[in-house]
Amino acid sequence: MERTNPPGNDRATPEEFAAWLRVQLERNGYDLRPRGGGQTRFARESGIAAASVSRTLRGQGIPETRVLEAIADTLHVPLAEVLVAAGILNRDVLHAIRQQTPRTDPLTPEAAAEELGITDPQKVELFVSMTETLRKQRAANGGGNAAEN
Repeated sequence: MERTNPPGNDRATPEEFAAWLRVQLERNGYDLRPRGGGQTRFARESGIAAASVSRTLRGQGIPETRVLEAIADTLHVPLAEVLVAAGILNRDVLHAIRQQTPRTDPLTPEAAAEELGITDPQKVELFVSMTETLRKQRAANGGGNAAEN
């Protein structure tokens, strides 16, 4: 995809996202010619308002994240690819996220506060206290991962 935004800014523009989406729709059999019915069919199948699909294909802005997720689901494209195409993420950030090695040692609440930029001692104490409360609640609910509770 050729970039039309200023040098040093590799994020997609709404026009670039529209071009990307057109290619994806056509690859998936949506006829985008006038009276082809592709926009209407895609809107119906994705659950996205027809007006929103039309605005997006005209390059009049980037849809909100829930719409981007519906686009990814309907077109069977990884959400990360849609986020890059929409300019929400750039490829360097996505690559960095994918290259991160998983943490092998447990993260303490104090270390988490530091990584989050919480430096005020009272706020750190509050953060640690809240973390301990959540841990106790998780244990009372039968354990498991925090994301499962």
